[in-house]
Amino acid sequence: MHLAYPAVLSALLFCTGLYGVLARRNAILVLMSVELMLNAVNLNLVAFDVWLSKAAEETLHSGQALTLFTIAIAAAEIGIGLAIVLAVYRNRGTSDIDKLRDTAEGPDDDPDDGPGPGDGPGPDGPRPATATATDRPTGAAEKAEATA
Repeated sequence: MHLAYPAVLSALLFCTGLYGVLARRNAILVLMSVELMLNAVNLNLVAFDVWLSKAAEETLHSGQALTLFTIAIAAAEIGIGLAIVLAVYRNRGTSDIDKLRDTAEGPDDDPDDGPGPGDGPGPDGPRPATATATDRPTGAAEKAEATA
C-alpha cells in the first residue's frame, strides 16, 4: 500500500475538522470537529509507523503507541469539554459560541469610561441611583427570583 492514500485521507479529515472549528457556532459541533482533527493525526501516525516499520529491521511501533496516548488524551478532552458545555447550557440556556459572553457585560452594556456630561449631581442635589449591570441579582438569588 502506498503512503499517499492514508496521507490524503488524513489531510481531508484534518481540513474538514479545521473548517468545522472555524465555521461552527455550536460548542458540541466544535468539539466534534476537534475530534476529527485528532483522528486525522492518529491516522497519520499509524500510516507512517507501518511505512517506516517496513524499512526498519527492528519495529518499535512508536506511532501506534503515540496513537494510544492521543486517544486517551482525546477521551479526557471530550469528557471535560462536554461537562463544560453542559454546565454553560444549564446556566445560559444556549450552547451557541457567539452568544456566550462574560456575565458582567450584557449585550447592550457599554463600559463606563468615567464621568461625562450629565453624570454629576443635578440642581436639586445628587441624582437617584439607577440600576446597573452590577446591581442585578446573581447566582442563587437570581435562581430563587426566577422560580418565584
